[in-house]
Amino acid sequence: MNTEDTTSSATVAEIERDVEARSAVFKKELGLFDLVLTQVVFVVGTFWVGWAARLGTEQNVFWILAIVTFYLPLAAAVIFLNRLMPLEGGLYQWAKLAFNDFVAFMVGWNLWVFAITILAGTGLVVTTSISYAIGPAASGMRNNPRTILEISFVLVMAMVIAATRGLALGKWVHNAGGLVHMITFAILILLPLVVLTRAAGLEYRPFAVQFPTFSQYNVNVASKLALGALTGFEYIAILAGETRAPARNIGRSVVIAAPIIAAMFILGTSSVLAFVPRDQIDLIGPIPQVLSIGFRSFGWVGTVGSIAILGITVRTIALMSIYFAGNTRLPMVAGWDRLLPSWFSRLHPKYKTPINSILFVGAVTLVLGLLSLMGVHAQEAFQLLDNTGGIFYALTYLALFAIPLFGMKALGVRAPWWLKIACASGFIVTLIYIRFAIVPITEVGSALSFALKIVATVLVANVVGVTIYVLGKRK
Repeated sequence: MNTEDTTSSATVAEIERDVEARSAVFKKELGLFDLVLTQVVFVVGTFWVGWAARLGTEQNVFWILAIVTFYLPLAAAVIFLNRLMPLEGGLYQWAKLAFNDFVAFMVGWNLWVFAITILAGTGLVVTTSISYAIGPAASGMRNNPRTILEISFVLVMAMVIAATRGLALGKWVHNAGGLVHMITFAILILLPLVVLTRAAGLEYRPFAVQFPTFSQYNVNVASKLALGALTGFEYIAILAGETRAPARNIGRSVVIAAPIIAAMFILGTSSVLAFVPRDQIDLIGPIPQVLSIGFRSFGWVGTVGSIAILGITVRTIALMSIYFAGNTRLPMVAGWDRLLPSWFSRLHPKYKTPINSILFVGAVTLVLGLLSLMGVHAQEAFQLLDNTGGIFYALTYLALFAIPLFGMKALGVRAPWWLKIACASGFIVTLIYIRFAIVPITEVGSALSFALKIVATVLVANVVGVTIYVLGKRK
């Protein structure tokens, strides 16, 4: 190791010690069991089985391609980097140590904005699930902006209160969401087998393998399966400072959760295809849609379907809690580095949570949720939020995969060749996703307007991020 490498390693060690010292005040609430359930809640989105079902019987092959080219590379990169740098702030800290403050800030900024867009769309998802649980009489709720906003307000207020109390309360919300989510998916996966004994003509082919057609539409959907459905392993690392033995347990949680998540996605998609034609799938609430159809002929037993649909709501609330917790920590760690005002790093005197950051995230979530519903229907609003948020997330993944490829010298570590190949694959898939993120997969008012809204939002948001960084450095 030359002198430059020695100096760099010393700087990295100094930064790591500083982050660990600041994290010492946090309670270590998250164990391995909590992390596994949190991974399941965070990664297994309820609407991705609907998107995948748009591919028909080709979905199995596309899921496998997404797992091999993106899911496994992501898992490998996260396990490697987290063992090397198990620090509160996760990817923000990894980018700072591998590259510099500017890259770290922009990674944290895009990750923060991404989570905000997802949080802003939670009201849509919860409202849709509740409407399916109630039945046809409540179908109007799904496109009623006032109802969606009222539900969003209640959810955000609840998350602010829970986040203030910290992960001592939050982890039980996450765990409950994880358990209920797996039970709901079990019902979804078993439902076609039960209905097959009662309904003739039901086509259920969970293990069908059909050579994929690489049309623009299919590649568009497939890219979303990779950098949409199969993402999130690194997000939990943001809470490393509040995790017991983070270097070991976060990696182990990824290994345990990965096969469970893959099975839930592939078999869940087959269930959607068994009940709903490809062109009639509700992209916001495909699972509630299937459960309401599947249990329709069971009389009073159909109540199980309504209960299972409410399980989706429980999972969505748990997911919102995870996003909220991570998104309040990012401004906090940026405040540690003086890239944001120290106001964001101020902790609650009793619960030791970043109270000012929590209030700020809650307010921004409500405002963005209101703006997203102006002038568009729910399905289009959901696509706008999801695609725009996806690009913000994709930009952070470019940085994540670039660390093993280009940033290991600063860390004084050599990345193994297999990890570089995996990260190159993940990097390429991420670029493909960004290319297709401006293209809708359902009918919208104007495809050009849809694309321009997404591009403008991403550009403006990143210009704002650069401006905040420059002003922060000057101060």
